[in-house]
Amino acid sequence: MKKRKVEVIVPPPEPHYVGDGFRVHNFIPSAYRLDMQRMDPFIMLDYNSKFYFPPIDTPRGVGVHPHRGFETVTIAYEGKVAHHDSSGGGGIIGKGDVQWMTAASGVLHKEYHEENFSKEGGDFQMVQLWVNLPAKDKMSKPKYQAISKDKMTKYELPDNAGSVEIIAGKFKDSTGPATTFSPVNMQNARLSKGGKVEFSFPADYNTALLVIEGSAKINDEETIETDHFALFENEGETFTIEALEDAVILVLSGEPLHEPIAAHGPFVMNTRQEIVDAMNDFNSGKFGVLE
Repeated sequence: MKKRKVEVIVPPPEPHYVGDGFRVHNFIPSAYRLDMQRMDPFIMLDYNSKFYFPPIDTPRGVGVHPHRGFETVTIAYEGKVAHHDSSGGGGIIGKGDVQWMTAASGVLHKEYHEENFSKEGGDFQMVQLWVNLPAKDKMSKPKYQAISKDKMTKYELPDNAGSVEIIAGKFKDSTGPATTFSPVNMQNARLSKGGKVEFSFPADYNTALLVIEGSAKINDEETIETDHFALFENEGETFTIEALEDAVILVLSGEPLHEPIAAHGPFVMNTRQEIVDAMNDFNSGKFGVLE
């Protein structure tokens, strides 16, 4: 198989706050060619790099807001988040857990630092992704997948190199627990210093990685540091990652939907009229109730 080369390595953009609880670097959509069409089906990626939040009595976070037309995926590396939506989904995710919410036809959602974490303070580190839905599924029924750390599929690499934690998609002969509407691979490579792993995805899949911890070398050529993002070319299938120190690397690869994208705030549809419809439905209370 042909090697897949790096197209660009992107440093973390200047952070900004979402609500008062999420200090994020917005990689998708952003500069460096990382727009929604180029990264489809990954249409948004906010990365809360490791950041210490001091103790507080009132939990920080984001109040009630709507979503329609896509899925939100929150991966917790440090800290705890409590979240609820108007379709009945919700719970608490902590270190190693994943929240996979299918907004689809529409939900109201809120997410805050978990109460005890807020009172004690601590390091907070998370990724939130928006995964686009095919047009035929955008108005399907909302659903929720709680993927706890102990339910994650783990593939142990040989020679004590580490492991690959599979959230969605496949690695070798192992499949992750998340169900998806289109082919999506979402995996954490947890590598020991000197550990090396090879990934292989179809050439037309939009593929990238984000270094959560440590640093690594890609294809024995390019070094990538903590909190940096690498986008791969859409030529070739395989690439290697070698950890220069103990490392955690989020690997993303998905089949592009090749459908029109109309986006406005928390709504991602296929046409401007569908955006207008979403706003009207939200304003008329069709997304349910969430206190």
